[in-house]
Amino acid sequence: MALRANLQPEPNLLNITDEAGKLDLAALFGNSNPVHIEIGSGKGTFLLAIATEQPNHNYIGFEWAKEYAMYAADRLRRHGINYAKIVAGEATWWLRCHVPDNSIHAFHIYFPDPWPKTRHHKRRIIQVPFIKEIHRMLVPGGILRLVTDHADYFAHMQAVLKEQTWLTVVPFTSPIQLKEDAPEGSIVGTNFERKYIAEGRTFHATQAVKPQNP
Repeated sequence: MALRANLQPEPNLLNITDEAGKLDLAALFGNSNPVHIEIGSGKGTFLLAIATEQPNHNYIGFEWAKEYAMYAADRLRRHGINYAKIVAGEATWWLRCHVPDNSIHAFHIYFPDPWPKTRHHKRRIIQVPFIKEIHRMLVPGGILRLVTDHADYFAHMQAVLKEQTWLTVVPFTSPIQLKEDAPEGSIVGTNFERKYIAEGRTFHATQAVKPQNP
């Protein structure tokens, strides 16, 4: 799919300076609804689907590729979804800098870069320190959902989750109702998922929950 010309990402493109520090998310969205974060939003397919289905939540999506981030923000604007924002850039620093403790109800990380070469494994986003940071941001009972098509990365995810003690692994549940025309084997309905289904790839999914009583 070619990207549209003359994109208008405002007001769904979120630009926050480092100096802003921790955000008041209720003030940012103008309400106190639960907040979800997606890391790796691409063209915004999943974010648009869940925001349309669950309009009583707020959403922040992160996309490293600026052109895709602009497209996703414009896409949300065209659908009149003002309770979903896109950040163009790397997620981990932004989250550490701007997201308060106990403020996020769910994290969605679907088909992250597997960095398959052994010397690049340290670049994988799923690492114990990052899970500790996820724990800090999640509300009690909050969920981290992970999906990948890469078996070795999934084994790495499982090992990381087993090593840490902050989140409890539970059976995976899809966060959305998949459309009737969704390809067989769909889990979360992202563009990557559709592409990988067509290629016959196998998906691996897991999720972890922050305990209600630490």
